[in-house]
Amino acid sequence: MPNRVLCLRPEADFARADAPAPNSLQVAYHAPSDAQVSALLASSDALVIPAVGPQLAPSLFEGSKLKLVQVTGAGVDRLDQAALMRLGIPVANVAGGSNSAVAEFVVTAASVLLRRFAKADAEIKAGHYASYRAQMISDNLAGIEGLLVGLIGFGTIGRAVARAFQSLGAKLCYFDPASVDAALASAIGARAVSLDELISTCDVVSLHVPLLPSTQNLIGAGEIARMKRNAILIQASRGGIVDEAALAASLSSGHLGGAAVDVYAAEPPAADNPLLALSGEPAARLLLTPHIAGVTRQASAFLFRSAWQNVERVLVHNQSPFSRVY
Repeated sequence: MPNRVLCLRPEADFARADAPAPNSLQVAYHAPSDAQVSALLASSDALVIPAVGPQLAPSLFEGSKLKLVQVTGAGVDRLDQAALMRLGIPVANVAGGSNSAVAEFVVTAASVLLRRFAKADAEIKAGHYASYRAQMISDNLAGIEGLLVGLIGFGTIGRAVARAFQSLGAKLCYFDPASVDAALASAIGARAVSLDELISTCDVVSLHVPLLPSTQNLIGAGEIARMKRNAILIQASRGGIVDEAALAASLSSGHLGGAAVDVYAAEPPAADNPLLALSGEPAARLLLTPHIAGVTRQASAFLFRSAWQNVERVLVHNQSPFSRVY
């Protein structure tokens, strides 16, 4: 019997990363919007999906005989957990594959914002080299060393980000509503604090929690207002965790020193997204990227190869999947 797999990301993605599907699997590649998806699911043994994309309706899975839904990343919020658990369909992700990429993104974004590199680039191109250099020196801009960095979420990605900041001499604290291995935190030199203490004391706040009902708008207007003046906020977790209108308002008021946003409540962000309406100085303190923090050539290769190995493990070797989420 063929091991039939429906994959909702282009075959070219895997080819580009040199991570093709193994010959033991019979893979059909389709876009989520294809009319055939529902029928193909009914005759497939496994489904492979990217972590980023539109929600998949629970009705798609009714009547299927899927042995596995494999996500080629960490996030599983495209799926209806209750529906898949009711249907007995296992879901697995690839945890930790983007750790280095996300850590690199967060530290780079923090440095760009703290030291105003993007603004300096624009000023030099506008012919203001001497005056802007003098302003940067006068403003006594800080680097990362010695700053207090707060991680909201201290799982595998949060810890990777913490280690990257630690290597640059930052002090660390974290808040995580889930249980955290105290020994792992201690090894990095990070101390546990309340969410309110983290928000109100940290120079850099970086988010690394999943999108759940409990984390929706976790960072709203009140939390942003309690952040230190000139603090930096980095949102590279999931859209919907930060109130984008409140963030835009804080940048406009001059309260926050800067923000980096890689994920959005709606992707792509709508034309009326308040972050896109910023201009002038507030816009110069905002770094926007297109949900790319965890995407590098190296990370993609690891994620894709791990995903195929897990599908093969289940379908070919009849073993339970690694990294089963539910």
